[in-house]
Amino acid sequence: MPSRTTHSLIFLDLILSFETETRRRRTFAIISHPDAGKTTLTEKLLLFSGAIQIAGSVKARKATRHATSDWMEIEKQRGISVASSVMQMIYRDHVINLLDTPGHKDFSEDTYRVLTAVDSALMVIDAANGVESQTRRLIEVCRQRNTPIITFINKMDREVRDPLDILDEVERELGMPCVPMTWPVGQGKTFGGIINLRTQAMTVFESGSERLPQDFDVMPLTDKEALQKRLGHQWETALESMELATGASPSFDRADFLAGRQTPVFFGSGVNNFGVMEVLEALVDLAPSPGPRTSSLRVNAQNVITVVQPEDEAFSGVVFKVQANMDANHRDRIAFVRMASGKYTPGMKLKVMRTGKELRPTSVVTFMSQRREAVSEAYAGDIVGFTTHGGVQLGDTITDGSVNLQFTGLPFFAPELFMTVVLKNPLRTKQLQQGLAQLGEEGAIQVFRPEVGGNMLLGAVGQLQFEVVQHRLKGEYDADIRLEPSQYTGARWISADSAAELKNFCNAYPLRMARDAANTLAYLCTSPYDVRLAQERFPKIHFHPLREHAGLALQAAG
Repeated sequence: MPSRTTHSLIFLDLILSFETETRRRRTFAIISHPDAGKTTLTEKLLLFSGAIQIAGSVKARKATRHATSDWMEIEKQRGISVASSVMQMIYRDHVINLLDTPGHKDFSEDTYRVLTAVDSALMVIDAANGVESQTRRLIEVCRQRNTPIITFINKMDREVRDPLDILDEVERELGMPCVPMTWPVGQGKTFGGIINLRTQAMTVFESGSERLPQDFDVMPLTDKEALQKRLGHQWETALESMELATGASPSFDRADFLAGRQTPVFFGSGVNNFGVMEVLEALVDLAPSPGPRTSSLRVNAQNVITVVQPEDEAFSGVVFKVQANMDANHRDRIAFVRMASGKYTPGMKLKVMRTGKELRPTSVVTFMSQRREAVSEAYAGDIVGFTTHGGVQLGDTITDGSVNLQFTGLPFFAPELFMTVVLKNPLRTKQLQQGLAQLGEEGAIQVFRPEVGGNMLLGAVGQLQFEVVQHRLKGEYDADIRLEPSQYTGARWISADSAAELKNFCNAYPLRMARDAANTLAYLCTSPYDVRLAQERFPKIHFHPLREHAGLALQAAG
């Protein structure tokens, strides 16, 4: 029989193994305003890591290739990302989990949820336009969570703004100092390349989307005469501006970067494969490995806040995305789970903490956009996909059953736009109900079912969400719908101090009550004053602009 010392040594080896594996992980999201070059940069990172052999391009009018990360038919038609996609690659013996997010503001809710699943963010900025509106929103989310941000200033091969001006704007918008890691020499037609301050070398630019990093000439900064001769006036100007920038910037401090108090900045041209390798190296060298995550732990019917460490032995993770019909041939549903601790191995028992039921996925995979590979093992920081036929919702905590955890922090925002669903062919009612249930569960749109009957309502942050759902209902579920304007302009999830108070409120406003995809009760508004008047009349009812808050409050009341 093994001794206590032997057991202790085995346990210690297990912890050290988990710790080694989690330190190899880098999990980050790429964020930007639309058309800043985010999806193109994603492709090039995959290309340089060896994950793909040829980069697709965002669809042009006659293009036959599409970006690897854009898999929906509507994405290929419009040349935009409307759903977050997950890709895993290995570079320098590090496992890199990359999440490409929609840049369009109408899909910001999906992006916000993705940002809860990552340890850092790569912010892409168009050098001609600087910090744009959607970028500001995403920055706010990152700032709220103190997410470390690496900044990439893209499109330096075009006529763009002065790099000093861009840095100044980024600092103002981020509320933190920039630390240049590379510096551009020239711009547009005179773009000569970048100075790498980390390696003290100059990489000389040549246009061409087929060029790889090894195809560019690299010259040491000590070879001043050769650089002067090759680049001329642009070299002298770049040196002057670089000295101004570095003189006004603090030195790179890893602790400040990890705490979200400074951002390293890189320049380049994603479409020309230029300056991208420096970003990939920085992701490995600078970006954090998975850290601890806050959870509530059920102890004697009470919620106790606890911290889950990535090297903890027990498997745990949170569902931050659900996607239906990624494979049109199989009509599957995949729950994307960000692992927070432990190790996943095939065949292990899993439990959905919200329902207490066992999760029995038909397959467990990692991703290269729509291409999947069966998981042989996965650790904290990895994104794994559980193929299911229901029973899993956004925000669900998944464990191996040995711990009673509940992760928090996944946001559901109150929609600002509403439309009424009218089915063109009443014989397709079953298909419509199935489609709305699945699209509501995956968070593509918010679906509200009126308590007293009537047509289903769709709630969205932006108009384009309605178009995508209408397109997907027809293409994926054969349910052709017409969307008509609704009288409602807002919603608030509700909870109460007692079941009696909640019942009285529902009886007072029966036509305003609806339930969402998670069966959570919501109050529908026709004007900004509705909530204020209802609150005055029923002071013990709580109105929540975020569903997570409502869920917690309802749980406490129950």
